[in-house]
Amino acid sequence: MPHLSRLTSLALTIAMAAAAPAVVAADLAPQPVRAGGAAPAAAPLPLDELRTFAEVMDRIKAAYVEPVDDKTLLENAIKGMLSNLDPHSAYLGPEDFQELQESTSGEFGGLGIEVGSDNGMIKVVSPIDDTPASKAGIEAGDLIVKINNQPTQGLSMTEAVDLMRGKLGEKITLTLVRDGGTPFDVTLARATIQVKSVKAQLLENGYGYLRITQFQVKTGEEVGKALAKLRKDNNGKLKGLILDLRNNPGGVLQSAVEVADHFLTKGLIVYTKGRIANSELRFSADPADASERVPLVVLINGGSASAAEIVAGALQDQKRGILMGTDSFGKGSVQTVLPLNNDRALKITTALYYTPNGRSIQAQGIIPDVEVRQGKLTRDADTESFKEADLQGHLGNGNGGADRPSGKAVIGARKARPQDDDFQISQALSLLKGLSVTRGN
Repeated sequence: MPHLSRLTSLALTIAMAAAAPAVVAADLAPQPVRAGGAAPAAAPLPLDELRTFAEVMDRIKAAYVEPVDDKTLLENAIKGMLSNLDPHSAYLGPEDFQELQESTSGEFGGLGIEVGSDNGMIKVVSPIDDTPASKAGIEAGDLIVKINNQPTQGLSMTEAVDLMRGKLGEKITLTLVRDGGTPFDVTLARATIQVKSVKAQLLENGYGYLRITQFQVKTGEEVGKALAKLRKDNNGKLKGLILDLRNNPGGVLQSAVEVADHFLTKGLIVYTKGRIANSELRFSADPADASERVPLVVLINGGSASAAEIVAGALQDQKRGILMGTDSFGKGSVQTVLPLNNDRALKITTALYYTPNGRSIQAQGIIPDVEVRQGKLTRDADTESFKEADLQGHLGNGNGGADRPSGKAVIGARKARPQDDDFQISQALSLLKGLSVTRGN
């Protein structure tokens, strides 16, 4: 047992450190919460397993084809210990920890893809808007089977992400499989990802559109400003609003709570359950109503995950809006970021979160009230070639309206709108208009 005493000492040190106060993160971003909850008491160390560990370590050092030092072996052991817990727990080295912090601030380098693990394969959870990934046409659900011709089968999430990292501007080729089809290559260049988490615009008079691409630290504040701007642009209260959470991979729990609170005036938003005291959290709405109770349709799909599901679930349970689209991703777990020494950290799952009605989202997701699958809107060719207004010397409109000849100038002058090319948005808008009629607005 050459290394048993040293490994036992190391294990004891880890067990003692687990009881120390920690910085806790919900979902992706580090956030301080109240300290004071002690970790569960450590069980007696399993000596047989420690002996096996020490023996394996010795055998690797003696027989592996290349020399391997203790530091590398222990680092790999830690990575394996975390990665085998669940798809979202991980050991974060200095670069990984830095990237985690950057992703929640809204600016980082990469391709703009949120990925997950699916039966040993790397799966796209969601491409982030206005990034190389989304511009290249990568879609939620795509399987990444090769990275620069290296197969991803059997790679850990960390290893796959490391392969996709590189110098800004450097090109990378991903081999993708979509819906079980033939593999195809997509080549894109790494870039600095500057993510604007909130976008808003009027679709037409009285009806607004608000999209959240992911939940960053300031997303709640940005949504409040976007709602105020929509009212200003509309010169008054809206008749209806579409909240688009499709392909939103999640983010900061506190921001999700703030966004839901903009639409709710009372009641529970979300609560969490875990083994340690710090993981037991409850969030409720305050009486302020930034949305002015505007009729609401919330769009979700298979790329809507985690914090996006918290917002959708809260609004659905409180009957504040109608959910439309397809089933969400089903990530209902909370990750806690435990900083270690040397700029390292553990990202470990510590709790599950629940909607106001006590529904666990984990592995089930949110089911929309109205299922609408995405489709392509195509327009029939315009067969009109001649109208009354084209005739020379035609009479004007008796009510003083402008002439509308058959020329393409009028059609081409209209700016493209989201509802013109997005079937789900067009259906959501139609539903809002129907609600407006039934409510007498």
